[in-house]
Amino acid sequence: MNVGVLYSRIRRDEKLLLSELRDRGHEVTKIDVRKERFGVHEAPAVFDGVDIVVDRCLATSRSQYITRFVDAYDVPVVNDPETAAVCADKARNSLVLAEADVPTPATEVAFTKESAMESIESFGYPCVLKPVIGSWGRLMAKIDSKDAAEAILEHKETLGHYEHKVFYIQEFVEKPGRDIRVVATDGEPIAAMARSSDHWLTNAAQGAETEAIEITDEMADLVERASEAVGGGLLGIDLMETGDSYTVHEVNHTVEFKALNEVTDVDVPSVVVDWLESRVRDVEVTA
Repeated sequence: MNVGVLYSRIRRDEKLLLSELRDRGHEVTKIDVRKERFGVHEAPAVFDGVDIVVDRCLATSRSQYITRFVDAYDVPVVNDPETAAVCADKARNSLVLAEADVPTPATEVAFTKESAMESIESFGYPCVLKPVIGSWGRLMAKIDSKDAAEAILEHKETLGHYEHKVFYIQEFVEKPGRDIRVVATDGEPIAAMARSSDHWLTNAAQGAETEAIEITDEMADLVERASEAVGGGLLGIDLMETGDSYTVHEVNHTVEFKALNEVTDVDVPSVVVDWLESRVRDVEVTA
């Protein structure tokens, strides 16, 4: 098969994926989104002969727009634009999880500094304020006091972009110094890792220590339900332990897997390529 890979920078994740594809004899078409132009009536020539496209864009804005263009060109794309749109927006992400009865932290969205302050006060301290669009734990704040809340809200209100005027406020979940990342394809878990840190943020991008973790039946069930809620695909589902259970706090659509691949016995890129091959076969059968 010919796999198109949308990218703006080739990181370790993309190198692992490209190496696996080439080792199996598949053709790879690397598509640097910074250099292409995407027409509304006609697809760029770079898509000629491509069987499936994998979105590995770093920027959320590029990911959301380009997947819509690729979908409009009738080329299968992973992940599809609806999944990308839901996962890229934390508010939409929380909504679909709640609608699917997937346990997820209590969350409120407000649109003014005053109403956001009311939400924060109703949650109590600490609580968490997150950007509605963003990744890697950037611009997230654990709010421990009213003074801190007022200062942070004032700062966000002065920022220019409209997204900073969407206040996404969430209860603070007391977790045991770690959270859990599960990488899955259409709800089927590939592998999982725990990300541990003394800091309240436990993202691997923020320096958390990682270790492989066994996937329990309950975790697998939540992964399947969360995946279905956002539309399926190649996803990273983030869970937090809450006593003897779990809550799903986020689903990621351009999931990084290099850290997981380093700590687990599972060959993650190999399983991902298995899944891509099955997707192409399914398309050929229904064509």
